[in-house]
Amino acid sequence: MVNTKLIEWVLRVSVAGEFIGHGVFALQGKKDWIGWFAKFGVSDLSMATQLLFIIGIIDIALAILILIKPVRLALLWMVFWGFWTALLRPIVGMPVWDFVERWANWGAPLALLLIVGWPKSLKEWFK
Repeated sequence: MVNTKLIEWVLRVSVAGEFIGHGVFALQGKKDWIGWFAKFGVSDLSMATQLLFIIGIIDIALAILILIKPVRLALLWMVFWGFWTALLRPIVGMPVWDFVERWANWGAPLALLLIVGWPKSLKEWFK
């Protein structure tokens, strides 16, 4: 018999680690990431740096939240955000394999969401 609680905790720690790591990179103002904003119309360096800082704070806050309680809405956001940031790689000119290798960035939060249970009501998204 599989210990679902153990699997849940492995996924919680994994997802938190991924979002903390990327959040810290964002807080540090990772140069490549700042440059990607220009591809989407944000050419002001100061604005891109500020946006990346805010994104870093959000990533770290979500990671901490998931460690405390795996809120379904937060997990859904992490799935979409992980998918989008992985997909950014080929959009900005990197090889498609940079996208493929990051499938765990959205796959792990999706797996955790499915283990916690897909919500049956709007209220359950916030539990």
